[in-house]
Amino acid sequence: MNENSEKTDDYLNNNHYIHRSNWLRAAVLGANDGILSTASIAIGVAAASNLRDPVILATLAGLVAGALSMAAGEYVSVSSQTDVENADIERERIELEEMPEIELLLLAEIYEKRGLKKETALLVAKELTAHNALAAHVRDELGINEISQAKPIQAALASGASFIVGGFLPFLVVLFFPLKSMEYSLYGSALLFLIFLGILAAKAGGSSIKKAIVRIVFWGTVAMGLSALVGYLFNVNVA
Repeated sequence: MNENSEKTDDYLNNNHYIHRSNWLRAAVLGANDGILSTASIAIGVAAASNLRDPVILATLAGLVAGALSMAAGEYVSVSSQTDVENADIERERIELEEMPEIELLLLAEIYEKRGLKKETALLVAKELTAHNALAAHVRDELGINEISQAKPIQAALASGASFIVGGFLPFLVVLFFPLKSMEYSLYGSALLFLIFLGILAAKAGGSSIKKAIVRIVFWGTVAMGLSALVGYLFNVNVA
């Protein structure tokens, strides 16, 4: 039985992608933000300066601050979700102790709405309640499962680390590409990085590659174009 269960889990993990959704979302968001925000900062400063040092300093500062902010933001956000989930689970535990009959009927009603006959729904609810009442209600009444359950540390690490990886790519461009027309080098390379990230994320998540590329190119162009515009409007030409 255990061997069959393991085979089933392996099959589901190899043929579906929802189990990757939490860490994949944080990693893609972090890398995308790392590339885009770091490149945008560099483009804005490069458009306003004719020296490399201010561009390097601003890009490095943006990279470090962005990674820390991204990790902290993810941790706080996902922790808040975890607090809500834990509070709901505790409330459900109390309700099961105080009014088990009502909770049983509620669980049966959920299964009936999903398509089971009334008698079958009640039978399933009784069997699942006997096995693990709290787990059944957490999964089917609250909609919390192992895949969707919030994991603050995992999200923070994935987001912060991927931001650093993503942001380091524009930083390399700032370090080694010619200063003249730096904005265009940053824009072109950032778009390539973003397209590659979009393809990678789409394949990892089993979604449309074309949609991912179009979405990334459009919003990346908007963000970096506005940053360049700000730089040109406030051109300081540091000598």
